[in-house]
Amino acid sequence: MNNSFLNLSLPWMAVAIFSVTYLVTGSIYLVVRRLAVNERAKDFKAFSPGMLPPLGILFALLVGFIAVEVWGNFDKAKAAVATEASALRAVILLAGAFPEDRKRIYPLINSHINEAVNKEWPAMAQQKMTLAALPTALIEALHDTLELKPADDSQRAAQSEMVKELHSALDARRQRIVISESALGTVKWLAILLQGFCTLIAIALVHSDNRVASIISLTLFATGVALSVLLIAAYSRPFTSIGPELLKQVTTSEVPFGG
Repeated sequence: MNNSFLNLSLPWMAVAIFSVTYLVTGSIYLVVRRLAVNERAKDFKAFSPGMLPPLGILFALLVGFIAVEVWGNFDKAKAAVATEASALRAVILLAGAFPEDRKRIYPLINSHINEAVNKEWPAMAQQKMTLAALPTALIEALHDTLELKPADDSQRAAQSEMVKELHSALDARRQRIVISESALGTVKWLAILLQGFCTLIAIALVHSDNRVASIISLTLFATGVALSVLLIAAYSRPFTSIGPELLKQVTTSEVPFGG
């Protein structure tokens, strides 16, 4: 599906999807009504109503199949952000064991969060973020942590845990970038749209001799189609919905955010 469409805000996306769906449905209704005359009307009525349940079930199965993938990625994205925020928070707390050295580590953590919030998030939302961009501040924080000179067992333990948590943060960042690059293939979009289109035609044929029943049936099913497409489209890019609030909460007040 078109990138500019998927980058729309939810209200505008809803307006676009429902408008197009109802427009297509109305066109199907008008075409079928105009064609349902004379012998052709008998041919349309010969279309078995028993075809509607299988078509509806097939549409539901396609929606469910695609929704599992979309919402699975959404859950993974939330988990990656939570893991990264938790790991960075742990680093900040553990760095307190090094009164002097933490003055170097805190600004680096803040710098990484600032970079993620202001540059990485907008790029991820538009699927323009790649692993080629290195988290220099986080890497520098890891190097500084490895160079610490523990004075006792407690500091040695803190250093070991800091290294572990920094690796966790780096891995979580990699995961969220990889997830942000995932997208539904054209074939999947075509499958759900074509199946919905075919089902609408079948409904129009079955009710071709009853204007009111046709309008009600088509409107109800079209609404379901539009809602299904909206839910999938809205969640197909997780980072348009998932914000960096968790990372912002991790920022230490000892160093101004972004400073």
